Amino acid sequence: MEKIRDLFKNPLATGIAGLVIGLIIGLPILGWGLFPVQWKDADASYLRPDLKAQYFCMVSDSYQKTKDSTEAASRLTSMGINVVNFGSEISALQINTYCAHVPSNDDLTALQAALGSTGGAVLLPTTAANSSTSTLPTFATTPTAATGGTGGTSGILLGLLCVLFLAIGGVLIYIFFFRNRKPREQIPPTAEAHDYENPLEEPAYAPAYTQTPRAAAPTTAAAPAPAATDMPAAHFMTTFAIGDDLYDDSFSVDAANGEFLGECGVGISDTVGVGEPKKVSAFEVWLFDKNDIQTVTKVLMSAKAMNDPATRQRLASKGEPVLVEPGQQLLLETASLQLQAKVVEMTYGQGALPAGSYFERLTLELSVWAK
Repeated sequence: MEKIRDLFKNPLATGIAGLVIGLIIGLPILGWGLFPVQWKDADASYLRPDLKAQYFCMVSDSYQKTKDSTEAASRLTSMGINVVNFGSEISALQINTYCAHVPSNDDLTALQAALGSTGGAVLLPTTAANSSTSTLPTFATTPTAATGGTGGTSGILLGLLCVLFLAIGGVLIYIFFFRNRKPREQIPPTAEAHDYENPLEEPAYAPAYTQTPRAAAPTTAAAPAPAATDMPAAHFMTTFAIGDDLYDDSFSVDAANGEFLGECGVGISDTVGVGEPKKVSAFEVWLFDKNDIQTVTKVLMSAKAMNDPATRQRLASKGEPVLVEPGQQLLLETASLQLQAKVVEMTYGQGALPAGSYFERLTLELSVWAK
């Protein structure tokens, strides 16, 4: 959750995620799938020019049979035709080109008179007027074929857009969540047993600062060490390298019989400076026990952060501050678990910031014992 919050603090990431989600939900799902646009009771003015011409021819044929001038005027008005200027507007329809059966000049004159139009007479070419059939344009197809072709094309387009949006979403998820993640390595308990037969045998290193962060005695020295013959329930290695801005490794701790005991992990706690990559000055090592009410945390700090009272006091709210040194061993203890974190490798970054401000690389070995 912390990584997700950090990610969405970036306005660009938030905008891209909102755009992709909005397009997926709005266009294909709502706009085409659940609530598509449906045309209902539309008038003939929305027809293409060729279909308008054919519609007019049907109006003319209907008038010749019914002699209902009122109905004919209503139908022509729905096409957007001004019956007062009947002659010029009908001539512009090019009915002799688009109609399969072209009305004669006499039929058009009779319709014009019935409508009371004062516009000029409608004159059609003699060949078109005297012919009962006319060659139609190549794009004029039967209604059934046109409907089927449009539906198939829309379905294919909808499928392609859905696949495109899902692909974009997958790429964004990979870039922001998985590109910088490192694979977790779990070492079987039988491997390298000599490294942790007595996990607290090495002496603790004295801190490089003169003022202790708090008056209470450190808990690491007071914690009992596991027996030398005990094997850890879990053993992990985790490495941070500069540039891994989303570093946050967590591991599940399970008993030999598969029973879940808890979790442990390491994540970024604090940074210094500005710009990318992040310059990490402190890490959090934590241990969660399913039989305990709280998660135990220690904050591993760089030398510069540890010697800064303000920084040390601010990070103390997250856990006990500890100065990181090579070979150092830390012990975290809960009601039924003990975790030893050993600093296997550490190097500070070099740059404009003071020496010892941030980590270039940090490798920790985590071993967990069940009490």
